[in-house]
Amino acid sequence: MADRDARTSGAGRLTVLAGPTAVGKGSVAAYVRQHHPDVWISVSATTRRPRPGEVDGVHYHFVDDAQFDAMIAEQQLLEWAVVHGAARYGTPRGPVAEVLEAGRPALLEIDLQGARQVRAAMPEAFFVFLAPPTWDELVRRLVGRGTEDEAERERRLGTAREELAAESEFDVTIVNTEIPAAAEELVALMGGSGPDRRPTTDLSNPNL
Repeated sequence: MADRDARTSGAGRLTVLAGPTAVGKGSVAAYVRQHHPDVWISVSATTRRPRPGEVDGVHYHFVDDAQFDAMIAEQQLLEWAVVHGAARYGTPRGPVAEVLEAGRPALLEIDLQGARQVRAAMPEAFFVFLAPPTWDELVRRLVGRGTEDEAERERRLGTAREELAAESEFDVTIVNTEIPAAAEELVALMGGSGPDRRPTTDLSNPNL
């Protein structure tokens, strides 16, 4: 993008991390949370049920449909979307505003729909696309985590094809070959010292 270089300093600025399902967004964000406590990471609200090991208020704010409806009605969400045709996810607006006003680097780990809403509301934010090394590797990761049944996996892979096609909408791409390396590259970019890596993902799969 034309002003991509001007946006690579993230201190006190919002950075948005998005990418296809199963690419490892949550794992990269978790690594950043553990190793870079100076980076504030937003905790999304969701109507889906917790997966094994997920903690309310740490991984997500788990809410029911009525609570999510109230958050929308009261304009408490910076962005929200229905993901994979099922559960709703959204970013609470208040904590993001407070952190940015304090001048801290802030990270949102969200889906493509949410990233587009944030771009419309906050075009000055820095947008990072997390890509898999190959399509086959993305499929392997989705199947390997074993948290979805076959129908849900097919639904998520269909969404992933659409998400991968939107890579050019982002300021920079990070290929998630290994979580620590991808996370460190993300933090470097947020601080303005990281490389500008353009798309290198193998998307030659004829089904895309």
